[in-house]
Amino acid sequence: MKAKTVLFDQLGGPEELYFADIELGEPGPAQVRVRIDAIGLNRNEVLLRTGEYYYDAILPGSRLGHEAAGVVEAVGAGVDDFAVGDAVSMLARPVDEGMSTHGIYGERAIVPVGRLMHRPDHVDAVTGAAVWVAGFTAYGALIEVGRMQPGDTVVVTAASSSIGLAAIQIANYVGATPIAVTRTGAKAERLLQAGAAHVIASDDGDVVKQVRALTGDRGARLFFDGVAGPGLPDLVQAVAPDGMLIVYGSLDGQPTPMPMWWPINVYGYAIFHLFADPERTRRAEAFINNGLRSGALAPVIDRTFDLADIAEAHRHMEASTHVGKIVVTVQH
Repeated sequence: MKAKTVLFDQLGGPEELYFADIELGEPGPAQVRVRIDAIGLNRNEVLLRTGEYYYDAILPGSRLGHEAAGVVEAVGAGVDDFAVGDAVSMLARPVDEGMSTHGIYGERAIVPVGRLMHRPDHVDAVTGAAVWVAGFTAYGALIEVGRMQPGDTVVVTAASSSIGLAAIQIANYVGATPIAVTRTGAKAERLLQAGAAHVIASDDGDVVKQVRALTGDRGARLFFDGVAGPGLPDLVQAVAPDGMLIVYGSLDGQPTPMPMWWPINVYGYAIFHLFADPERTRRAEAFINNGLRSGALAPVIDRTFDLADIAEAHRHMEASTHVGKIVVTVQH
């Protein structure tokens, strides 16, 4: 079986992306073939395409993508937990060898069974392709590591990203107070509508001063940062005593000095922390599914594109004007 698949042969802009019909074959042991119905875009796919990710693309013919939703079409030997016709979501796990060889941008993909999760009836394909990377990252950092509790204040930088918005929703879900930080005031109203208790535009003033003012000069117990860079050491002054600065991303792109504002708890978070423990993963999946079912959690979808417009979807992400998740849908 052949499937239209997105590839790129050299590093560069979105114009490097092209389509090719790839022979998939049948799934091998512990593998599943999935018809892809929706793909969630993530910033690391842009970074891999431009040569700025932590591992290199394998060229030519590199693939992209790791978060999607669809339906199982075929299963390989030894697969007992999934059957043909099952609705699923998928995302990267430690079993992967990287997007370059195991990317899922396309009509269909063969993936290790360890990448799959059952998608409940109340979760459509777009939601199923948009919720898990953001939800697992925010949940794992704030709940499993940060032990966020009702009454806590959490500052969320890069707040208009899908992970930032998930953090705001999760904070509200447990009774914490989310303070959103965004670069300019242009997205402030949308962040307030999304559940932020307060919005700080970093270009308009001293973030530390504003956080301390909003917290009675105590600071926030949790600071959830996706920006990093040279300004990170200053942010620890906005963390309350015995609080925690959790860094999960580096949108700034510049080297990040070690904060020297002692004592301070600094934690570098990655989603694989969650997957390293089946119990943590189980708790996270239950938490998010319960939130989706109740309506307390719902991924904010900025815009959907057709697979044929994948290059335009990447341009939209690079423009950084979006609020929430960019999703690509696949017509069959």
